[in-house]
Parts: sequence; C-alpha cells; structure tokens
Amino acid sequence: MAPAAFYRRLDADTFAATEATASPWDERLQHGGPPTALVAHVMAALHPRPDMRFARITSEFLGVLPRAVMRVRTRVARPGRRIEMLEGVVESDGREVLTARAWRIATQPEGSVPPAATAPDPVPPIPDAAPLPGWMKQFGYGQAFEWRHVYGGGKPGPACVWARPRIPLVDDAPPAPLDAALLIADSANGISGELPMAEWLFVPPSLSLALERYPHGEWTLLEARTTLSSDGLGVTTLRLADAVGYFGAGTQALLVERRTQPS
Repeated sequence: MAPAAFYRRLDADTFAATEATASPWDERLQHGGPPTALVAHVMAALHPRPDMRFARITSEFLGVLPRAVMRVRTRVARPGRRIEMLEGVVESDGREVLTARAWRIATQPEGSVPPAATAPDPVPPIPDAAPLPGWMKQFGYGQAFEWRHVYGGGKPGPACVWARPRIPLVDDAPPAPLDAALLIADSANGISGELPMAEWLFVPPSLSLALERYPHGEWTLLEARTTLSSDGLGVTTLRLADAVGYFGAGTQALLVERRTQPS
C-alpha cells in the first residue's frame, strides 16, 4: 500500500519518515527534499508571521539521513521587524543529521514596487503524460510524484520537468504549494546529472534556495543544469516556477565520484 504522506506525525516535533522519502542512492536513506520541506513546514507552524515571507532557505546535510524517526527543533535566531532569521535542527537516533536556516522578509502592500525593467521569462506549458525513465520508478521518492518532462530526463544533461506530489508532506496537514516546491527542489542534481547515475554519484551536501514569492497551484516546474570539474566537484543551478511564472532559484554543491563496484 502506498504511504499516505512523506511523514507521519508522532507528536508536536517528532515525525516518522515513510517509504515515500526513500533516496535513489539507498532506499534506507532519505532524499534531501522531504526533510528540507519538513523543517520549513515546522518553522512556519511554530513561528507564524503573516506579515513576513520566507525569502531564503538553506539546508545543510550533516551526514546520511536515515529513513527513521526524526525530531525537529526550531528557534528564532535573529528576530526583527523587517528581516528575521529562523534556525532548525533535525535529529535522528540522538544525532544531528540536518541543520537549516531561513530568512524571512516583511512584505509590503501589493503594488508598492513597480514592474521590473526586464520582462519575465515565459514558462513552458505542462506536457501530456508520458512514460517515465525507468530509474525514477525504482525508489520511493520518485514514485511519490507525478513527473512531466519538458526536456531532458533519462539521459545526461540539463533538464526541465513539471512535478506534483501525489501525497501531502505530513499526514495531518493538507497539501501546500510551498511544501511541494521544497519537496522537489533537491531533485535538481538528479534530473540534470552529466554522468550516468548507475555508474556515478553526484551528491549534494547542501541546498540553498531564494524565493521572490510563494508558489501557486499543485504543479512545480524544476529547471536544472549541472557543471562538473575534472577533480571531483560540481555545481547544480536550478529555477522554480508555477503556472504564473518563475518564483525561485537555487544552487547545490556536489561531491562527484564513481560508484563502488561490487567485488
């Protein structure tokens, strides 16, 4: 039976990761997207500020993220009237596995800022459903989304995909567009890999996102490109959009190395 959500809430700050969080690198571990979305979700719930909006969110993955029970601790690290910083820590089995920081910025009345001099880039339409690359069906996180590729996918190189989660982030909360966008963002390095995933690892130790506004609707567009150095590092750049337009951008630093072959 498919899981009802990415996480089951056990109490106010404790959650159990379901198989929907399973990583493509190892089914016993979590993909980086769900815990990043979970920390932001808890921050917003425990520290509500309707006059502010998340403007930047970063996750630092301190090690492997086991698919297990996690405790999420959050605090206001730097309170402010116009700019505020929140911090979060995810613990599993007594060990810190993820830290996160989020900047919130106070909003102004609609129309306070005039239109930008540069016209926004057009957003590609959502394609019709098509068969997915086989590798995306082989792990829980991949199966937890509906994917519609605009280009790329299934072969090395830049990629652009519309996606929507089939289930909510937490079992006791309704689906939310910001949750969906944060769930998908850490997939950028995976969809835009420059080397075959069966032979190479390209693992991000962190994710950094900047948001100019919150998304609308259930679909998120993820546009990504990866570049590699010859000595084992890489950078993935990404953009996020909804049907209205682009609303966010981000980066991932990468560890790049050949997979260990079984002896």
